[in-house]
Amino acid sequence: MLDLKPGSVVLSPHGRTFVVDDALASAFRPGDRVLANDVAGLLHVPEQELTRARDAVDRAAGAFEAMHAVADDAVVAFYGEAARALEDDGVWERIAAVNAEDVASARRRGRSTTRLGVSDAMRAKMIEGLSGWAAMPSRRGAVLETVQHDGFRIEMIGAALGIVAFVFEGRPNVLADACGVLRGGNAVVFRIGADALATARAIMSLAIEPALTATGLPAGAVSLLDSRAHAAGWALFMDSRLALAVARGSGHAVKTLGSLAQSVGTPVSLHGTGGAWIMVSEYAADRDVHDAVVRSLDRKVCNTLNTCCVVGGADGAHRGSIVLGALQEAARTRGHPYKLHVVEGSERLVPAELFEHTVNIARADGAVAEPQAETIAMDRLGTEWEWEEAPEITLLGVDSIDQAVGLFNRYSPRLVASLISSAPAEQERFFSALDAPFSGDGHTRWVDGQFALNKPELGLSNWENGRLFGRSGVLTGDSVYTVRTRYVTE
Repeated sequence: MLDLKPGSVVLSPHGRTFVVDDALASAFRPGDRVLANDVAGLLHVPEQELTRARDAVDRAAGAFEAMHAVADDAVVAFYGEAARALEDDGVWERIAAVNAEDVASARRRGRSTTRLGVSDAMRAKMIEGLSGWAAMPSRRGAVLETVQHDGFRIEMIGAALGIVAFVFEGRPNVLADACGVLRGGNAVVFRIGADALATARAIMSLAIEPALTATGLPAGAVSLLDSRAHAAGWALFMDSRLALAVARGSGHAVKTLGSLAQSVGTPVSLHGTGGAWIMVSEYAADRDVHDAVVRSLDRKVCNTLNTCCVVGGADGAHRGSIVLGALQEAARTRGHPYKLHVVEGSERLVPAELFEHTVNIARADGAVAEPQAETIAMDRLGTEWEWEEAPEITLLGVDSIDQAVGLFNRYSPRLVASLISSAPAEQERFFSALDAPFSGDGHTRWVDGQFALNKPELGLSNWENGRLFGRSGVLTGDSVYTVRTRYVTE
């Protein structure tokens, strides 16, 4: 497209029409591309971002071809080298110094830094993850199944999938997670959010790239798409050479990226909107409710408690008070007040004074004076509260657990829910009716590949966009593979 005029109509792949406005027409230059996306509308991708994405995938494509000749021992050795680099205090100090600048810059711009800062705990998890990849068996070349016939056999053999692309926001540790796809002979391209880009560069130059060189792996096996522009991620996910596109981050951004990849036929693993639910039954023990809520609110991530449904009846107010007490404890541990959203009609579960009490809530752009409790409409039940330091949940009174499950299936992103109940029959009914990949009977923070499965996690997927075919909601290194079929004469 050489020119773009205001008022021009652009069709999406599904036939939706979008009109070019003055701002887009003015910004457009020859060589740029406009993407008509059903989720986000018209997306402008400058030529330089197209080039950066194409070059990164070019490097990965070359590396993937070369990976066929790379021995499994070399891949294992790569993880050991990368882990040892992160264990080096001198290396880590340099990474931490760069990260401190990233965090300071983000704060100056009013950006959230909850997941941006590195720490000793994050360092340990990254090292643990790399070591976990090394210990994990690879399906590449493994005979997964044999079907015997008269005079021949059919073998189902695991094989590398191809180029895997990751786009994620300000979480530097996900870079180590992304390296997991090498275990099966794949290559990876990733783009990290602008807030953490300098940190990613440091990890690449000080740990990942030296490990690739030292073990003889092709340099492009792990490629950083070095751009601050969201358009670079759009261009990356539009490259049809990808075998899998993985998006982690905020809901709208993930939906946009996923729809772009799907529009060119690339399978996706999407993890955007999260927010866990806890249902409190009339058969719940007070201590179990308290412990589940406290453990589910230690920090804000996708599996943090977001919505709590309390069965009403004579003891409904009592169960509500247990939830509030646990919420108060979680807030006190963080040194901040809590924030409560009460669905209209459930005000009886909350002391009336909370709606009049004003507290300072830590938001990404600073402290904001707000009522400690506010009412919300039922149709906002699925809103995910992206809190910084002040634990924030929605509270709802229900007539039964069956009603709570129905509301979860309708309004939630369908990620994870727990039922606090001592009644086995109720637990079974809950598990059967819940439309989500993850279900439990206690806290919700267990939804993590490394914690639950002892496997480093590449990503989680909810069922907001439908159930996954042939795999669980946890994407791990050993689940990124394909299967080839071989005929062997005997």
